[in-house]
Amino acid sequence: MRNGLRTAVLGAVLVLATACGSAGAPVDPAPVGEVAPPLPANVGGADNAGGGGTTDTSCNPLASLRPTSGTSITSGSTMAKIKEKGKLVAGVDQTTFLFGFRNPTSGQLEGFDIDMVNEIAKAIFGSAEGRVQFRAIPSKLREDVLEKKQVDIVVRTYSITCSRLKKVNFSTAYYQAGQRILVESGSKVANLSDLGGRRVCATKTSTSLTKIAADPSKPVPVSVDNWSDCLVMLQQKQVEAVSTDDVILAGMLAQDPTLKIVGSRFTEENYGIGIPKENEDMVRFVNAVLENVRGGAWQTSYAKWIGSKLEGGTPPPAQYK
Repeated sequence: MRNGLRTAVLGAVLVLATACGSAGAPVDPAPVGEVAPPLPANVGGADNAGGGGTTDTSCNPLASLRPTSGTSITSGSTMAKIKEKGKLVAGVDQTTFLFGFRNPTSGQLEGFDIDMVNEIAKAIFGSAEGRVQFRAIPSKLREDVLEKKQVDIVVRTYSITCSRLKKVNFSTAYYQAGQRILVESGSKVANLSDLGGRRVCATKTSTSLTKIAADPSKPVPVSVDNWSDCLVMLQQKQVEAVSTDDVILAGMLAQDPTLKIVGSRFTEENYGIGIPKENEDMVRFVNAVLENVRGGAWQTSYAKWIGSKLEGGTPPPAQYK
Protein backbone atom coordinates (compact mmCIF):
# COMPACT_ATOMS: atom_id res chain seq x y z
CA MET A 1 0.00 0.00 0.00
CA ARG A 2 2.82 2.35 0.97
CA ASN A 3 4.78 1.50 -2.21
CA GLY A 4 1.71 2.15 -4.34
CA LEU A 5 1.22 5.58 -2.76
CA ARG A 6 4.85 6.49 -3.50
CA THR A 7 4.46 5.46 -7.11
CA ALA A 8 1.33 7.62 -7.46
CA VAL A 9 3.05 10.68 -5.94
CA LEU A 10 6.13 10.31 -8.16
CA GLY A 11 3.92 10.01 -11.17
CA ALA A 12 2.07 13.22 -10.27
CA VAL A 13 5.37 15.08 -9.86
CA LEU A 14 6.54 13.90 -13.28
CA VAL A 15 3.28 15.05 -14.85
CA LEU A 16 3.61 18.51 -13.27
CA ALA A 17 7.25 18.85 -14.32
CA THR A 18 6.36 17.89 -17.89
CA ALA A 19 3.48 20.38 -17.93
CA CYS A 20 5.68 23.21 -16.62
CA GLY A 21 8.28 22.55 -19.29
CA SER A 22 5.86 22.24 -22.16
CA ALA A 23 5.47 26.01 -22.63
CA GLY A 24 8.67 26.14 -24.66
CA ALA A 25 12.37 26.83 -24.22
CA PRO A 26 13.32 29.56 -21.70
CA VAL A 27 14.06 33.00 -23.18
CA ASP A 28 17.44 34.66 -22.47
CA PRO A 29 17.08 37.91 -20.51
CA ALA A 30 17.88 41.17 -22.31
CA PRO A 31 21.57 42.10 -22.22
CA VAL A 32 22.35 44.53 -19.39
CA GLY A 33 23.59 47.11 -21.88
CA GLU A 34 20.11 47.46 -23.31
CA VAL A 35 18.55 48.50 -19.99
CA ALA A 36 18.45 52.30 -19.60
CA PRO A 37 20.01 53.44 -16.29
CA PRO A 38 17.56 55.20 -13.97
CA LEU A 39 17.54 58.98 -13.73
CA PRO A 40 18.24 60.72 -10.41
CA ALA A 41 15.17 61.98 -8.56
CA ASN A 42 13.54 65.28 -9.54
CA VAL A 43 15.31 65.85 -12.86
CA GLY A 44 13.96 68.96 -14.60
CA GLY A 45 14.84 71.52 -17.23
CA ALA A 46 15.26 75.24 -17.84
CA ASP A 47 12.11 76.03 -15.84
CA ASN A 48 14.28 75.68 -12.72
CA ALA A 49 16.68 78.43 -13.82
CA GLY A 50 16.51 82.06 -12.79
CA GLY A 51 16.87 81.73 -9.04
CA GLY A 52 20.48 82.87 -9.11
CA GLY A 53 19.61 86.20 -10.71
CA THR A 54 22.93 86.76 -12.50
CA THR A 55 21.45 89.48 -14.76
CA ASP A 56 20.43 91.79 -11.89
CA THR A 57 23.02 94.60 -11.66
CA SER A 58 21.06 96.91 -9.36
CA CYS A 59 23.66 96.72 -6.57
CA ASN A 60 27.26 95.96 -5.75
CA PRO A 61 26.67 92.42 -4.50
CA LEU A 62 30.09 92.13 -2.90
CA ALA A 63 29.68 95.14 -0.57
CA SER A 64 28.69 93.78 2.84
CA LEU A 65 28.22 95.32 6.29
CA ARG A 66 31.41 96.40 8.04
CA PRO A 67 32.36 94.66 11.30
CA THR A 68 31.87 97.04 14.24
CA SER A 69 32.76 95.07 17.37
CA GLY A 70 35.06 92.27 16.31
CA THR A 71 33.91 88.87 17.56
CA SER A 72 32.70 90.04 20.96
CA ILE A 73 29.12 89.00 21.75
CA THR A 74 26.74 91.55 23.24
CA SER A 75 23.67 90.73 25.33
CA GLY A 76 20.48 90.29 23.31
CA SER A 77 22.33 89.89 20.00
CA THR A 78 21.67 87.13 17.48
CA MET A 79 24.95 85.50 18.50
CA ALA A 80 23.96 85.62 22.19
CA LYS A 81 20.72 83.81 21.37
CA ILE A 82 22.63 81.16 19.40
CA LYS A 83 25.03 80.74 22.32
CA GLU A 84 22.10 80.36 24.71
CA LYS A 85 20.48 77.58 22.66
CA GLY A 86 23.86 75.83 22.52
CA LYS A 87 24.01 75.12 18.78
CA LEU A 88 24.84 76.95 15.57
CA VAL A 89 22.43 75.61 12.92
CA ALA A 90 24.12 75.64 9.51
CA GLY A 91 22.63 74.80 6.13
CA VAL A 92 25.31 72.95 4.15
CA ASP A 93 25.88 70.49 1.32
CA GLN A 94 26.76 66.84 1.85
CA THR A 95 27.26 65.86 -1.80
CA THR A 96 29.96 68.22 -3.13
CA PHE A 97 33.42 66.73 -2.73
CA LEU A 98 36.03 69.20 -1.42
CA PHE A 99 33.49 71.77 -0.15
CA GLY A 100 30.75 69.93 1.71
CA PHE A 101 30.60 66.13 1.70
CA ARG A 102 30.08 63.21 4.06
CA ASN A 103 33.24 61.20 4.68
CA PRO A 104 32.23 57.58 3.91
CA THR A 105 34.63 56.22 6.55
CA SER A 106 33.82 58.46 9.51
CA GLY A 107 30.34 59.58 8.51
CA GLN A 108 31.37 63.16 9.36
CA LEU A 109 30.77 66.20 7.15
CA GLU A 110 34.01 67.65 5.78
CA GLY A 111 35.29 70.19 3.27
CA PHE A 112 36.19 73.84 2.83
CA ASP A 113 32.67 75.11 3.57
CA ILE A 114 32.46 72.91 6.66
CA ASP A 115 35.71 74.46 7.90
CA MET A 116 34.18 77.94 7.50
CA VAL A 117 31.16 76.88 9.59
CA ASN A 118 33.44 75.55 12.30
CA GLU A 119 35.37 78.84 12.42
CA ILE A 120 32.12 80.73 13.09
CA ALA A 121 31.16 78.22 15.78
CA LYS A 122 34.57 78.67 17.44
CA ALA A 123 34.04 82.43 17.56
CA ILE A 124 30.67 81.98 19.29
CA PHE A 125 31.35 79.09 21.65
CA GLY A 126 35.15 78.98 21.95
CA SER A 127 35.15 75.54 20.30
CA ALA A 128 33.22 73.96 17.43
CA GLU A 129 33.22 70.53 19.05
CA GLY A 130 29.60 69.45 19.49
CA ARG A 131 28.38 72.99 18.83
CA VAL A 132 27.21 72.77 15.21
CA GLN A 133 23.96 71.27 13.97
CA PHE A 134 24.49 70.65 10.28
CA ARG A 135 21.41 70.61 8.07
CA ALA A 136 21.98 69.19 4.59
CA ILE A 137 19.92 71.12 2.03
CA PRO A 138 19.67 71.15 -1.79
CA SER A 139 20.77 74.35 -3.51
CA LYS A 140 17.18 75.30 -4.41
CA LEU A 141 16.26 75.67 -0.70
CA ARG A 142 19.06 78.01 0.37
CA GLU A 143 16.92 81.16 0.45
CA ASP A 144 13.90 79.27 1.77
CA VAL A 145 15.57 77.96 4.94
CA LEU A 146 17.02 81.41 5.68
CA GLU A 147 13.74 83.24 5.16
CA LYS A 148 11.94 80.78 7.43
CA LYS A 149 14.81 80.98 9.97
CA GLN A 150 15.21 77.23 9.95
CA VAL A 151 18.99 77.78 10.01
CA ASP A 152 21.28 80.49 11.38
CA ILE A 153 23.58 80.51 8.34
CA VAL A 154 23.94 78.84 4.94
CA VAL A 155 27.46 77.93 3.82
CA ARG A 156 26.97 76.01 0.59
CA THR A 157 28.98 77.28 -2.43
CA TYR A 158 26.49 80.16 -2.33
CA SER A 159 27.16 82.84 -4.98
CA ILE A 160 26.33 86.40 -3.91
CA THR A 161 23.95 88.14 -6.34
CA CYS A 162 21.74 91.25 -6.24
CA SER A 163 18.66 89.09 -6.77
CA ARG A 164 19.45 86.93 -3.74
CA LEU A 165 20.28 89.98 -1.62
CA LYS A 166 16.65 91.03 -1.92
CA LYS A 167 15.70 87.96 0.11
CA VAL A 168 18.69 87.27 2.37
CA ASN A 169 21.88 88.90 3.64
CA PHE A 170 25.44 87.88 2.80
CA SER A 171 28.83 88.12 4.40
CA THR A 172 31.78 89.35 2.41
CA ALA A 173 33.01 86.90 -0.22
CA TYR A 174 35.22 84.18 1.23
CA TYR A 175 35.95 82.30 -2.00
CA GLN A 176 36.01 83.19 -5.69
CA ALA A 177 35.29 80.56 -8.32
CA GLY A 178 34.29 80.59 -11.99
CA GLN A 179 32.06 78.50 -14.22
CA ARG A 180 33.70 75.98 -16.55
CA ILE A 181 32.73 72.68 -18.23
CA LEU A 182 33.24 69.02 -17.34
CA VAL A 183 33.06 66.38 -20.09
CA GLU A 184 34.27 62.87 -20.86
CA SER A 185 37.99 62.68 -21.59
CA GLY A 186 37.37 61.83 -25.26
CA SER A 187 34.98 64.73 -25.87
CA LYS A 188 35.85 67.42 -28.43
CA VAL A 189 33.87 70.08 -26.53
CA ALA A 190 36.05 73.09 -25.69
CA ASN A 191 33.56 75.68 -24.49
CA LEU A 192 29.86 76.29 -23.85
CA SER A 193 29.19 77.33 -27.45
CA ASP A 194 30.11 73.78 -28.55
CA LEU A 195 27.17 72.42 -26.57
CA GLY A 196 24.32 73.88 -28.62
CA GLY A 197 21.40 71.44 -28.68
CA ARG A 198 23.15 69.10 -26.22
CA ARG A 199 22.13 68.26 -22.66
CA VAL A 200 24.10 70.10 -19.97
CA CYS A 201 23.56 69.51 -16.26
CA ALA A 202 23.44 71.98 -13.35
CA THR A 203 21.56 72.25 -10.06
CA LYS A 204 18.19 73.92 -9.71
CA THR A 205 18.10 77.71 -9.14
CA SER A 206 21.91 77.90 -9.42
CA THR A 207 23.68 80.71 -11.25
CA SER A 208 25.21 77.94 -13.38
CA LEU A 209 21.81 76.78 -14.64
CA THR A 210 20.81 80.38 -15.36
CA LYS A 211 23.93 80.85 -17.49
CA ILE A 212 23.33 77.62 -19.43
CA ALA A 213 19.70 78.51 -20.12
CA ALA A 214 20.62 81.99 -21.39
CA ASP A 215 23.55 81.01 -23.62
CA PRO A 216 23.06 81.96 -27.32
CA SER A 217 24.22 78.54 -28.49
CA LYS A 218 21.08 77.09 -26.84
CA PRO A 219 22.32 74.11 -24.85
CA VAL A 220 19.56 71.97 -23.33
CA PRO A 221 19.56 72.63 -19.55
CA VAL A 222 19.06 69.62 -17.30
CA SER A 223 18.39 70.55 -13.67
CA VAL A 224 18.88 68.35 -10.61
CA ASP A 225 18.84 68.73 -6.82
CA ASN A 226 22.53 68.07 -6.14
CA TRP A 227 25.83 68.26 -8.01
CA SER A 228 26.47 64.57 -7.36
CA ASP A 229 23.41 63.86 -9.54
CA CYS A 230 25.11 65.70 -12.42
CA LEU A 231 28.21 63.56 -12.04
CA VAL A 232 26.16 60.36 -12.16
CA MET A 233 24.24 61.53 -15.25
CA LEU A 234 27.48 62.37 -17.05
CA GLN A 235 28.94 58.96 -16.17
CA GLN A 236 25.76 57.28 -17.45
CA LYS A 237 25.84 59.35 -20.67
CA GLN A 238 22.48 60.93 -19.85
CA VAL A 239 24.03 64.38 -20.35
CA GLU A 240 27.00 65.46 -22.45
CA ALA A 241 28.46 67.93 -19.96
CA VAL A 242 28.25 69.43 -16.50
CA SER A 243 28.76 73.17 -16.22
CA THR A 244 29.36 74.90 -12.91
CA ASP A 245 32.07 76.45 -10.76
CA ASP A 246 35.57 75.11 -11.36
CA VAL A 247 36.07 74.09 -7.73
CA ILE A 248 32.92 71.93 -7.81
CA LEU A 249 34.06 70.37 -11.07
CA ALA A 250 37.49 69.73 -9.53
CA GLY A 251 35.76 67.66 -6.85
CA MET A 252 34.00 65.60 -9.53
CA LEU A 253 37.26 65.12 -11.43
CA ALA A 254 38.96 63.90 -8.26
CA GLN A 255 36.27 61.23 -7.98
CA ASP A 256 36.41 60.22 -11.66
CA PRO A 257 39.71 60.86 -13.49
CA THR A 258 38.22 59.59 -16.78
CA LEU A 259 36.64 63.05 -17.11
CA LYS A 260 38.24 66.41 -17.92
CA ILE A 261 37.60 70.12 -17.29
CA VAL A 262 37.74 72.25 -20.44
CA GLY A 263 37.73 75.92 -21.35
CA SER A 264 38.55 78.96 -19.25
CA ARG A 265 36.27 80.58 -16.67
CA PHE A 266 33.33 82.37 -18.28
CA THR A 267 31.70 83.68 -15.09
CA GLU A 268 32.89 84.99 -11.73
CA GLU A 269 31.26 83.38 -8.70
CA ASN A 270 31.86 84.91 -5.28
CA TYR A 271 30.79 82.66 -2.42
CA GLY A 272 29.30 84.32 0.64
CA ILE A 273 27.74 83.08 3.86
CA GLY A 274 23.96 83.46 3.74
CA ILE A 275 22.26 85.00 6.80
CA PRO A 276 18.59 85.87 7.47
CA LYS A 277 17.77 89.34 6.14
CA GLU A 278 16.99 90.95 9.49
CA ASN A 279 20.04 89.58 11.35
CA GLU A 280 22.43 92.38 10.42
CA ASP A 281 24.37 92.00 13.66
CA MET A 282 25.15 88.42 12.59
CA VAL A 283 26.42 89.70 9.22
CA ARG A 284 28.84 92.07 10.97
CA PHE A 285 29.95 89.31 13.36
CA VAL A 286 30.57 86.80 10.56
CA ASN A 287 32.52 89.43 8.62
CA ALA A 288 34.74 89.92 11.66
CA VAL A 289 35.29 86.15 11.79
CA LEU A 290 36.21 86.12 8.11
CA GLU A 291 38.71 88.94 8.67
CA ASN A 292 40.47 86.65 11.13
CA VAL A 293 40.10 83.58 8.91
CA ARG A 294 41.82 85.34 6.00
CA GLY A 295 44.88 85.65 8.22
CA GLY A 296 45.64 81.93 8.36
CA ALA A 297 42.80 79.41 8.76
CA TRP A 298 41.67 80.11 5.18
CA GLN A 299 45.04 79.12 3.75
CA THR A 300 45.19 75.98 5.92
CA SER A 301 41.77 74.83 4.72
CA TYR A 302 42.54 75.72 1.10
CA ALA A 303 45.78 73.72 1.16
CA LYS A 304 43.97 70.71 2.65
CA TRP A 305 41.04 70.56 0.24
CA ILE A 306 41.72 72.55 -2.93
CA GLY A 307 45.39 73.51 -3.32
CA SER A 308 46.47 70.41 -5.25
CA LYS A 309 43.40 70.52 -7.52
CA LEU A 310 43.32 74.14 -8.78
CA GLU A 311 45.63 77.08 -9.30
CA GLY A 312 45.24 80.07 -7.03
CA GLY A 313 45.09 80.09 -3.28
CA THR A 314 44.34 83.57 -1.96
CA PRO A 315 41.10 84.73 -0.33
CA PRO A 316 39.20 87.53 -2.08
CA PRO A 317 39.58 90.90 -0.33
CA ALA A 318 36.63 92.08 1.74
CA GLN A 319 34.41 94.85 0.33
CA TYR A 320 32.21 96.90 2.63
CA LYS A 321 29.35 99.33 2.20
